Amino acid sequence: MEHFFTCPYCWQQISMVLDPSEEVSDYIEDCEVCCRPIEIFFRFEEGELVSFEARRVEGI
Repeated sequence: MEHFFTCPYCWQQISMVLDPSEEVSDYIEDCEVCCRPIEIFFRFEEGELVSFEARRVEGI
């Protein structure tokens, strides 16, 4: 599933593919525009995205 969100650093819109078979996921991925680390958290319930957050990684 493709999901669009805004980078918390450079404010550019980014898209990423989320796997609905992973009910809960939390990891760090670099922004494809500014290359800064973003903590990505998402949660699916019954194949539907119910929560998504893209946060700055503090202290890096």
